[in-house]
Amino acid sequence: MEKKGKVISKKEMSLFWAVVPLVVMIISMIIAIVVLEQGPHIPLIIGTSVAALVAWKHGFKWNDIEEMMYKGIKLALPAVIIIMLVGLTIGAWIGGGIVASMVYFGLQIITPAFFLVTICVICMIVSLAIGSSWSTMGTIGVAGMGIGLSMGIPAPIIAGAIISGSYFGDKMSPLSDTTNLAAGLTGTDLFVHIRHMLFTTVPGVIIALTVYGFLGMKYKESNIDQESIQQVILMLEKSFVISPWLLLVPVAVIGLVVKKVPAIPALVIGIILGSFAQVVVQGGSLSGAITALQSGYVIETGNEMVDGLFNSGGLDSMMYTVSMTIVAMTFGGILEYSGMLQSMMNQILKLAKSAGSLVASTILACFATNATCSEQYISIVVPSRMFATAYTKMGLHSKNLSRALEDGGTLTSVFIPWNTCGVFILGTLGVGAFEYAPYAVLNYVVPLLSIGYAVTGFTIQKLSKAEIVALQQKETVEA
Repeated sequence: MEKKGKVISKKEMSLFWAVVPLVVMIISMIIAIVVLEQGPHIPLIIGTSVAALVAWKHGFKWNDIEEMMYKGIKLALPAVIIIMLVGLTIGAWIGGGIVASMVYFGLQIITPAFFLVTICVICMIVSLAIGSSWSTMGTIGVAGMGIGLSMGIPAPIIAGAIISGSYFGDKMSPLSDTTNLAAGLTGTDLFVHIRHMLFTTVPGVIIALTVYGFLGMKYKESNIDQESIQQVILMLEKSFVISPWLLLVPVAVIGLVVKKVPAIPALVIGIILGSFAQVVVQGGSLSGAITALQSGYVIETGNEMVDGLFNSGGLDSMMYTVSMTIVAMTFGGILEYSGMLQSMMNQILKLAKSAGSLVASTILACFATNATCSEQYISIVVPSRMFATAYTKMGLHSKNLSRALEDGGTLTSVFIPWNTCGVFILGTLGVGAFEYAPYAVLNYVVPLLSIGYAVTGFTIQKLSKAEIVALQQKETVEA
């Protein structure tokens, strides 16, 4: 199937056949989700089946198709591990009273009018420090949902603010894997890449915070039932041992990641500390701590809001997300390794006649890859390979490509319900992509700004004559 990095196909894949699986999957998804109000798993399986049939029609053997699916799943394995660890973290931190302490102090410090701006800024700072949107949403985001819901703010709006803040750091942090990936694949210096992204990201986050400030004015304290908030605070005091010392657990995890400890061991330490707090601080049993890790924490206070927030977490709660990720990646694997995705990308490249259309095409291609391959890493990897030569031929600096990859790939992944990012957010924050999409302001404003810049030529950096000569010499040596 694959040899020396090239896809071997017995018949060239036409655009018609390349889009057939995608069209079938999208139609199936609309029927299942919108009409029948079902989950996205079966539509993805239908799309995968059609993709397999198309690949078989074009000369691939079943063993080749299986290998495509396995390679797609392999790409998602790091994400699957993180997803499972986040489920364990949520269970341990709820059982240990850590989330309850964060919600308790948050309700006393943050006012409803400024909550959306505050939670967005907090997520920005944390994600910038640790370089991970998922870890930020799975910890700070969970507590933020509890605080916001207690204030009467709708869940989709809260989720939108959390997502915007979390993805700011995922995009701008030198510790972020997507940031390093985009810079590395395009041969751009990491900090040159980050500085170039400031032109789109800073205006984007200013617009986002302005929107959240405006939305927050609808939820001033005068409009909030203060008695309900006090009931939540009293219920937390009754159900958990509340202590500022418990906040040292998330601080420790953030500190570990800042010190460049990998995300997986850092989360494992956070899980151990949370379970320790459940047994020692909360006075729970070891059996109860293990149950919280496996099936989630269970509490019955009689307060619907408190029960809804704290009956959560555990490994079992993430199995829906894990299965969705695996199914989505089998679909994406066939599309990429059979040449279907390349066929679609080639058509997009034909539209790129100028610098502006090339950048806009890159962003469009990244979004299309997020929709078809269901993984933000692929939305950076594949377009980077497809567009690199085109940027060089047009005399454009590689930092234009690296910025477009992040603006179009990293940020738009959250808008696809079956993308690993959209699935993770649903499993962690409990809000679907179609619900929070209008409020994830940063995630759609930045790509629009990037396209606007491309059309006008603003901040589009061209190569100098010396840089063009150096690239030509490098290509000659490599050839």
